[in-house]
Amino acid sequence: MATLELRNVNKTYGAGLPDTLKNIELQIKDGEFLILVGPSGCGKSTLMNCIAGLENITGGAILIDGSDVSGMSPKDRDIAMVFQSYALYPTMSVRENIEFGLKIRKMPQAAIDEEVSRVAKLLQIEHLLNRKPGQLSGGQQQRVAMGRALARRPKIYLFDEPLSNLDAKLRVEMRTEMKLMHQRLKTTTVYVTHDQIEAMTLGDKVAVMKDGIVQQFGTPKEIYNNPANLFVASFIGSPPMNFIPLRLQRKDGRLIALLDSGQARCELPMNMNDAGLEDREVILGLRPEQILLASAETSGLPTIRAEVQVTEPTGPDTLVFVDLNQSKVCCRLAPDVAPQVGESLNLQFDPSKVLLFDAKTGERLGVLGNGEGKPQPAERVGNVTQFNRS
Repeated sequence: MATLELRNVNKTYGAGLPDTLKNIELQIKDGEFLILVGPSGCGKSTLMNCIAGLENITGGAILIDGSDVSGMSPKDRDIAMVFQSYALYPTMSVRENIEFGLKIRKMPQAAIDEEVSRVAKLLQIEHLLNRKPGQLSGGQQQRVAMGRALARRPKIYLFDEPLSNLDAKLRVEMRTEMKLMHQRLKTTTVYVTHDQIEAMTLGDKVAVMKDGIVQQFGTPKEIYNNPANLFVASFIGSPPMNFIPLRLQRKDGRLIALLDSGQARCELPMNMNDAGLEDREVILGLRPEQILLASAETSGLPTIRAEVQVTEPTGPDTLVFVDLNQSKVCCRLAPDVAPQVGESLNLQFDPSKVLLFDAKTGERLGVLGNGEGKPQPAERVGNVTQFNRS
């Protein structure tokens, strides 16, 4: 196990070309599971390759257990990597694939046998040891690839989109297996994915990337509840956050956000007294599960009546779409709620859950009802936005 620190890491592929990685600053504690998540081309796999030593950085430093490994070759970093493509040797058996790296390191055969037995039991592939990769399913091949990495007992494991080639059901199963495996081994792990569900369920820490920049770094809960900007808010969450463009108004000495469904209007009070926000173009952000169906228990919340445009029963819940301020808004309601298209519902909002973003920059301004009289402050650490806790 080991700590991992990236200090102002940069990567470019030549003079005059834009930086692929820009001032990456991350600190991972011993035994933590870090997720690098972002859309294709955001730089997450490049950053993974730089950590592994497969790519040279052009600025900054990579430290493992406090030692700078930036100039070291991959074999000297004590890192094991699992690729998206499995990269198994087709002519070797499962046992031989797992043994290969250990034999290269000239471990005694008795120790190799013990390690293969340990890994096979951990991954439940004991019955597959004599088979060739071509005789295995995709999920079984991925287990073997993981087993080959686990047998080395390195300081850090690197996983580059290891589940992307699996079908949806198997991905869910393997995701659970990977979490259980990390809980048993407690080895520092860096995991690249474009799947935000994997990011939310697997990681102790998540780094959301876009255009070679870490947009936000924190726990899954922090990133979900307190996204730093519109990109993070839209990328993390399924269904995604609702975004409603509007202008802030002042009424009776206080700022309000006015919602209009075409049938009715609703004023969301903003406990912000900053005059600079008045008549400013902003984007109101609200998670689908934070829009409530009016009930006696929520009678004190702002309410609006809106017409149902589309319903999507999913089993565990019902997604209902309405129009607010001429924007399509998704509401995540209980599974027993089954409104018909054209039916009107009374919907309620908790102002303390509503987020506010600058329409021009996309940066987060604050929470409408945070009770502090001003937007929640934020600070930037390198290129990473982190929100102060009150």
